[in-house]
Amino acid sequence: MHGDPRPSDWIVRHAGLVPEGGTVLDVAAGGGRHTRLFRRLGHPVVVVDIDIAGLADLAGDPDVELLRHDLEDGGPWLFADRRFAGVIVTNYLWRPILADIVASVAPGGALLYETFAAGNERFGKPSNPDFLLQPGELLDAVRGAFRIVAYEDIELSEPRPAMVQRIAALRS
Repeated sequence: MHGDPRPSDWIVRHAGLVPEGGTVLDVAAGGGRHTRLFRRLGHPVVVVDIDIAGLADLAGDPDVELLRHDLEDGGPWLFADRRFAGVIVTNYLWRPILADIVASVAPGGALLYETFAAGNERFGKPSNPDFLLQPGELLDAVRGAFRIVAYEDIELSEPRPAMVQRIAALRS
């Protein structure tokens, strides 16, 4: 999962939930594997990460907004006044902004979230509980405002052993 240049199978499987042509927010985008996926699918993409060097090739794309920002700096959420047709998060958890991330999904929009879960410490990093979702935590984050399309809290063996929690949900 971590460091793989291919888009996540989970994100690929549920990408069609994002309304056609709607703007996608790729949170903690890393090298941009999901940014590139959603551009290929015809979506404008807003990218935010502390390091956007791996996305330099997209700087000339008028439908890609690259924002270099430390999401963990304690400042206000950059997107408090914006809503997105899709919000994508993989391999990232910073609980102080989890509610903000969820709130950034527009009505009818999709939240596609996949990251490490409690129990992953058996397999290596991340092992700090601050960066591991607790059982049902993503369900709790969307409860009452989203329709759950798919949810898993599972142990994966490929591409490497990991405990993962993931959700695909549509805002009501």
